[in-house]
Amino acid sequence: MVEKFNMNTRIELQKGDITRLHADAIVNAANTSLLGGGGVDGAIHRAGGQIILEECIKIRNRQGGCAVGEAVITTAGNMPAKFVIHTVGPVWSKSNTGADALLSNAYRNSLQLAIKNDVKTIAFPNISTGIYHFPKDKAAEIAIRTVKDFLSSNTKIEKVIFVCFDEENYRIYEKLLEELLYLES
Repeated sequence: MVEKFNMNTRIELQKGDITRLHADAIVNAANTSLLGGGGVDGAIHRAGGQIILEECIKIRNRQGGCAVGEAVITTAGNMPAKFVIHTVGPVWSKSNTGADALLSNAYRNSLQLAIKNDVKTIAFPNISTGIYHFPKDKAAEIAIRTVKDFLSSNTKIEKVIFVCFDEENYRIYEKLLEELLYLES
């Protein structure tokens, strides 16, 4: 992992594999079934091991899965993080006018769940930008704005790390964070 930004020591940008990150919690871009899938969801389930699936099945049995924009928490299993916060982002559609709000909710609800579990450091992947086809630039803007707004009114989270697996997302976040830093100076 390569640290690129350190915005007031509370927001960082890294390029790499979120499953290898040492943080209190990593966020999984899950689906509503919580049973694993492709992309980061599949990678987290594989790296964390069977315990994550078992805990997700218990959550499903208790509440029927996880709704879009909501978040649930499990152990991180075999990964260096303590927890995995599973959140479900929206599937992109030009006719879905609520997609922006649902994506923002996914970030906000993950952060609120982190606080409830005394998480100080949390890492986010690029939620909804894979098979859910959310435009990467729009998703990054929503992610950064939501996290920045949340951190401005809450000091319990010490660090939020945006972890980009691919170069394209990394460059988008890098540019947006540079603009944000410029506007704040």
